[in-house]
Amino acid sequence: MLVLSRKRGEAIRIHEDIVVTVIQLGRGRVQLGIQAPANVAVNREEIHQRLQRIQTESKSNSEDSVVPC
Repeated sequence: MLVLSRKRGEAIRIHEDIVVTVIQLGRGRVQLGIQAPANVAVNREEIHQRLQRIQTESKSNSEDSVVPC
């Protein structure tokens, strides 16, 4: 894992088209602004995990419903 220190208003760039900017710091929290192309999904980790679980369950259920010939 790469660990970077940034101050408020500073940013990091990921590849050519994703920019993460520190918006605000305080009270044990950090607010980030993320600029990314519309075709790039940007989710909080817990949302990403939930979507992955739903996708896995959906795939499992569709495989269960297939009847072998």
